[in-house]
Amino acid sequence: METSNLRQAGLKITHPRKRILEILENKRNKHLTADDIYRCLVDANEEIGLATVYRVLSQFESAGLVEKHNFESGQAYYELNSGVHHDHMVCVETGKVIEFISEDIEAAQKKIAEAHGYEIEDHSLVIYVRPKAKP
Repeated sequence: METSNLRQAGLKITHPRKRILEILENKRNKHLTADDIYRCLVDANEEIGLATVYRVLSQFESAGLVEKHNFESGQAYYELNSGVHHDHMVCVETGKVIEFISEDIEAAQKKIAEAHGYEIEDHSLVIYVRPKAKP
């Protein structure tokens, strides 16, 4: 994703938007909180406040550039919108977020909705996991 995506989304290219987009791109395989992004900015000696981070993330979400996830921890996590549907597992011990794609799960959800006379408009699936106990 490039800064041209900001323009395509109807957003002006500003320094905070550009820097936050760069952080999300550089940590593409991670799900970041606003605090995580703010810490990256502070570490890079950027003078962008936490309120600005939240405001930009909200703008990115409205523009479809990022997806916001509210996992059980109560904290919002953000990731770039790749355009590819995936589900999540969250480790209840470490908070680690694992993305996965399962055609079997997608097919089962569609079948369940149809059995009840519905079609799926959208969905998100989060499975909370913990490491297996060693014998």
